[in-house]
Amino acid sequence: MTGDISRETLTIHREDFWATTSNKQLNFVQHIFSSLKMHGRAAVVLPDNVLFEGGAGETVRRELLKQVDLHTILRLPTGRFYARGVKANVLFFDRKPPQPDGQANTQRVWFCDLRTNQHFTLKARPLQHADLDEFVRLYRADNRLTREGTFSEANPQGRWRSYDASELLARDKASLDLFWLKDDSLSDSDNLPAPEVIASEIIEDLQAALDQLKELEGDLQPGSNSAA
Repeated sequence: MTGDISRETLTIHREDFWATTSNKQLNFVQHIFSSLKMHGRAAVVLPDNVLFEGGAGETVRRELLKQVDLHTILRLPTGRFYARGVKANVLFFDRKPPQPDGQANTQRVWFCDLRTNQHFTLKARPLQHADLDEFVRLYRADNRLTREGTFSEANPQGRWRSYDASELLARDKASLDLFWLKDDSLSDSDNLPAPEVIASEIIEDLQAALDQLKELEGDLQPGSNSAA
């Protein structure tokens, strides 16, 4: 396995990668796959852009659905793992041998939306272990074949539902950026946080943006090789 870094474009070239890109998150998930042993299991935290970005992003998603059993995606509240304002997800997948007929290893992907109509803050309302209890119960680590969705016509606010892999592959750019819950904050101003909370979060978002710009500036400095 060989690696080559083009410092001018901050692009990673690796023979074992599906796509050549400067997107660090896409390179990260490709590296995880390459490092995973056959039948190995992974849970990877990735920002939203990995789920919908075109070009190399589409290539990585299609190969991921084909090469592994991408069985679960947990959509996290904003700012849990990345900078404030950045939305993240946990992708759970198992590496599988190639199918003899060339079909995808992923048959069905289960999504848990822990984001819509959920409001957490870093201090006043931090995410607690109990907030994940429903997901842990529905995940059914002992036997994933017994999973049952909570979303239905009778329960349109159910946070747990699945999609057939063929349906996902047929979506534009094989996007995994899915929404099905009604966001109450878009139609009901009574659900908005207090003004001081909104102001505080705006400040945190602006600070996060400045931090990301500083990181980018550092990457662009001559001699920088932080392109992983």
